[in-house]
Amino acid sequence: MRIGSTLLTGALASTFATLLASAAWAETAGANATIVSTDAPWLDGKRSPDERAALALAAMTQDEKIQLLHWTGMVGDAERGGGSNGGAGFVPGLKRLRLPDIDMADSTVGVTLGGQRSRYSTLMPSTILEASTWRPSIAYDYGALIGRELRAQGYNASLAGGVNLARDPRNGRTFEYRGEDPVLAGRMVGQAIRGVQDQKVIGDIKHFALNDQETGRDIGNVLVDYAAARESDLLAFEIGIRDGQPGMVMCSYNKVNGDYACENSELLLRTLKGEWGFKGFVLSDWAATHSTVKAIDAGLDHEEPGSSHYFSQPLKDAVAAGKVSQSRVDDAVSRILRTMFATGVVDSPPRRMVVDVFGGLDVAQRVAEAGIVLLKNDGALPLARSGTIAVIGGYADAGVLTGGGSGQVDPPGGSAVKRGSSGLSNAIWFPSSPLKALQAAAPGVRFVFDDGTDPVRAAQLAAAADAVIVFGAQPASEGIDAKSLALIDSQDALISAVTTATKRSVVVLETGGPVLMPWADRAGAIIEAWYPGARGGEAIARLLLGDVNFSGKLPISFPKSEADLPRPVIPGSGLKMRAVDDPTLGPGRHRWTLPDFDVPFTEGSLVGYKWYEAAGKAPLFPFGHGLSYTSYAYSKLAVTRSQATFTIANTGSRAGVETAQVYATLPAKARKAPKQLVGWASILLAAGEAKSVTVTFEPLALSVYDVKARRWRQPKGRYEIRVGGSSRDAPLAGTFDVK
Repeated sequence: MRIGSTLLTGALASTFATLLASAAWAETAGANATIVSTDAPWLDGKRSPDERAALALAAMTQDEKIQLLHWTGMVGDAERGGGSNGGAGFVPGLKRLRLPDIDMADSTVGVTLGGQRSRYSTLMPSTILEASTWRPSIAYDYGALIGRELRAQGYNASLAGGVNLARDPRNGRTFEYRGEDPVLAGRMVGQAIRGVQDQKVIGDIKHFALNDQETGRDIGNVLVDYAAARESDLLAFEIGIRDGQPGMVMCSYNKVNGDYACENSELLLRTLKGEWGFKGFVLSDWAATHSTVKAIDAGLDHEEPGSSHYFSQPLKDAVAAGKVSQSRVDDAVSRILRTMFATGVVDSPPRRMVVDVFGGLDVAQRVAEAGIVLLKNDGALPLARSGTIAVIGGYADAGVLTGGGSGQVDPPGGSAVKRGSSGLSNAIWFPSSPLKALQAAAPGVRFVFDDGTDPVRAAQLAAAADAVIVFGAQPASEGIDAKSLALIDSQDALISAVTTATKRSVVVLETGGPVLMPWADRAGAIIEAWYPGARGGEAIARLLLGDVNFSGKLPISFPKSEADLPRPVIPGSGLKMRAVDDPTLGPGRHRWTLPDFDVPFTEGSLVGYKWYEAAGKAPLFPFGHGLSYTSYAYSKLAVTRSQATFTIANTGSRAGVETAQVYATLPAKARKAPKQLVGWASILLAAGEAKSVTVTFEPLALSVYDVKARRWRQPKGRYEIRVGGSSRDAPLAGTFDVK
């Protein structure tokens, strides 16, 4: 008998033949086939994930169970001989049971940490830009691209899916999230998760929950009414989990009403696993586990790394001592096993290959072009393809800005901007130059660049040019909130000088969230480009020149002043760090932390545009706002209890995509927001074309949460429906009654 080039004879051949005869082939979720021996029935892909998990659990030892419940290494372990792929987290598989490792990578906007191993990953636009497209199909493509690149690099678990609401636009992670509305954020993240998991990669949603600022993120105690939480932040998670069915939910650092999120039974047991029926597993954020018994009994299933190892030997000892039930451990293990089977990581392991660089760039550019928002245009755009155009500031000659922390992807060759003494130069810039893209796309234009370091010189250049594009940028990163919404490094002075010098000015902002604009009235046009990704320069150029029509809409309100925010001062920002003894760091060692403080969410469920409208404060640019190179008209509204039908017409001279938004005002006795988003549709219209559109309402957005009954209910009374192009521009009105 010959296997490959090896000849098997005698007893060895007989033994091998017997082994082959005793094996059964099972169909798998991918192209690979798995040999299912009679002693490993959990490898049979024809069985349900629940059945397979039960069979595998029954075959496991206690040590094997404990092994799945905690991390075993981080970056660098592969170099030390471990099995880690060099990502953010690693859980070794069970070789005896033929179950694979779980290799996790941060992947909010692309696979991170590539630079350490010369791996290339596509930098996608920020997820707040993804949300600005308002197109679930684009969110799916966004997730699918990241899922494919994870598999190509050998990972099978994605640490992404951020959906914390933007209660404070100064949050350093606003760029990683999806805005201020729970329906929009939940639906977009749900599709992104589907895109990831359809590539046979475990998807994640985070940070559960109410982790809406980075200042004191591991200390702050959020105080919030439970019903208000269900109707805001938790609603985004509920919709995202319903639509995306993620395998993992990552619990957050902060406390909620007195208990850490990762040992909060109200969040993890009663809400997530109880009312929502979540079948996956809960893993902690890094160093967010604070106990063994309380955490696992509250619903935490898996501990990711920190200074202690609560779910390793201490958990095994707690079970032996009767402090933790064996059934609870088995439940946690079963959830991990079920997730592995349900997502296909057992049957279809990753196949390492070269990343599809060009395909990734195409997706990144398509997302950017659909999500960059035209905030204002007094005729300055589109740019003419002749004459002299001055391009000023924002390192537009070098690249586009990226976000920092775990939501940052290493650019090829390092940052496109040499590190310097300013905050802007010390950020990471991706080598996609808007200036070079403009020069390539408009060869008939004379482009003149100025770095913007001298506002007087820049203003003189602007005044002499036929048009001027001035760039403003605002870095953001995990771990730190913005001190204010004002642009750093005297950029407001530069933009003010340029917009004062000429009316032919276009301001392009590369930011992670809203910024203040004291020069807004003087600007001829304002563009919010967010962090536009690996082809950001090309996308900006095509939009400015009119090769692509703007269609992005804001997923977050831009305030006129920080005084208009529910909390003008970030809670905890005035406190001083203190030393706390930490024996896990070694004898006599301590760590620095803020003292305990509360984060009162006194606005309740009134997040973002709901807050501004209820408080009678007009934002600078409202939620849902976004202009186009064409115009649209709405008419003929008909409303039922479940949907709105209306006509939208393109009244301009070129094709465009309009996102028609539907808002509802609940009956007065419900005492809820003045209006809230209940649905939308993005419609492609040729010049002069009109279409009838039907939008089905999100049922949860028409309901209130009844804490006593622990369920959603729809109040009786009259509902007003408004339809239009933004939360502040909804000309069509209709009503329906619930009796």
